[in-house]
Amino acid sequence: MKVRYFAWVRERVGKAEEDIDPPADIATVSDLVAWLSRQGEGYAYAFENPNVVRSAIDKRHVRADARINGAKEIAFFPPMTGG
Repeated sequence: MKVRYFAWVRERVGKAEEDIDPPADIATVSDLVAWLSRQGEGYAYAFENPNVVRSAIDKRHVRADARINGAKEIAFFPPMTGG
């Protein structure tokens, strides 16, 4: 699956996107965030407060408990404000 990072999440991770193959027991966005957080210092910094980071599966906003099986793309980004 492709993972995309936006704004300060991208800056902290150090890349805009990557293809990953998480372990089979990673079932939800929350599981994925926890797994990514263990992949290196930049990931740990990006996801240090997972309640702040927003996510989308295949371009649809989802909650942390959303299941990721079958997802082609998961995106992570900070909260957005209007203006």
